[in-house]
Amino acid sequence: MPGPTKFKYLKERSCSFQNLSTSLTMTAIVNGFATNNKISRTLKPGIYAPIPTFFLPESEDLDLPSFEAHVTRVATAGVGPLIAGSMGEAIHLSHAERVVLIHAARNALDTAGLNHVPLIVGTGAGSTRETIELTKDAAEAGADYAIVIASGYFAGALAGNKEALKAFWTEISEKSPIPVMIYNYPGASGGIDLDSDIISELALECPNLCGVKLTCGNVGKLTRIADVVSGSEFSSKYPRKNQSAPFLVLGGFTDFITPSTYANGHGAITGLGNVAPYSIVKLLEISVASRQDPSLLPEALHLQGIIGRADFTIAKASISGTKYLLEKLYGYGGLPRKPLPPISSDAAQALWDHPHTQDLVRLERELSGKVKVQ
Repeated sequence: MPGPTKFKYLKERSCSFQNLSTSLTMTAIVNGFATNNKISRTLKPGIYAPIPTFFLPESEDLDLPSFEAHVTRVATAGVGPLIAGSMGEAIHLSHAERVVLIHAARNALDTAGLNHVPLIVGTGAGSTRETIELTKDAAEAGADYAIVIASGYFAGALAGNKEALKAFWTEISEKSPIPVMIYNYPGASGGIDLDSDIISELALECPNLCGVKLTCGNVGKLTRIADVVSGSEFSSKYPRKNQSAPFLVLGGFTDFITPSTYANGHGAITGLGNVAPYSIVKLLEISVASRQDPSLLPEALHLQGIIGRADFTIAKASISGTKYLLEKLYGYGGLPRKPLPPISSDAAQALWDHPHTQDLVRLERELSGKVKVQ
């Protein structure tokens, strides 16, 4: 796959995206995904990846060819794309750029014959008002689901205010034209960390909420929430507004996929899904199957060990480290937008040479047969 330096960003493509939504909607209708004039692609348990946003090295303009290639790559491996999340540097994107990325991702998926794959889009912003506006814009552009984080700018006033936090996701879910997922990531929201009571209450009270991503890494919290939403009583007493959008309880890392499977978790949204999509999908498949066939549990635990160690090592290198690995493996990645710094050459080489990384690369190569190491 050619790197970003081999592409030129065509500005006219951005203009053409303004008229693309209608044609994409018609394509989806032809393929049978439209109900009541709305596109309905089912949100299923599984592995999802927050897709990085790629930038051209000199201008920092969007590198759409690399972005489209990567969306297609991970979706082909069975990993669902999440656009404009933390890994996608949403805080560095304008509203217009988010819309361009949604159009580009939907077009790439449809062109690859992946019309059924839903798009989850990050729409968190500074205020409730702006978040609602951005969610509506994302839905209009082709997003199937939104994922929303609370802004950490006023975390001092919000973190201990249960009523304000519940009001935030309640209002957004009520006014959103698409189902909304809660994004709990204390590290990106000034330390705001929703507990299991708040999340469970929101799940019961807000029928347009479709799940939670727990990047807090709290397995106990995941267990408690999953217990609330996994029973038949929840489905019958608290039905979702959109039947294609059940309430999913998803981890934010891959180091507890097997344990969370046994606690009725539904998978993960993980940055590592960009680097090793086939490996993580395999881990979830084997973990789920082992509940019916315990003889598979040793294989699940073996995979969990390799992937969990790699996740711990690679996550510490943050966005710039993941982009470096993508450049190394697939030929695209590039740098984050300033002021986020690039990974140093010494740290990059150490990350690549680390045995945890190399174990994961070997596993991914084995399972996919497609990984090309430069």
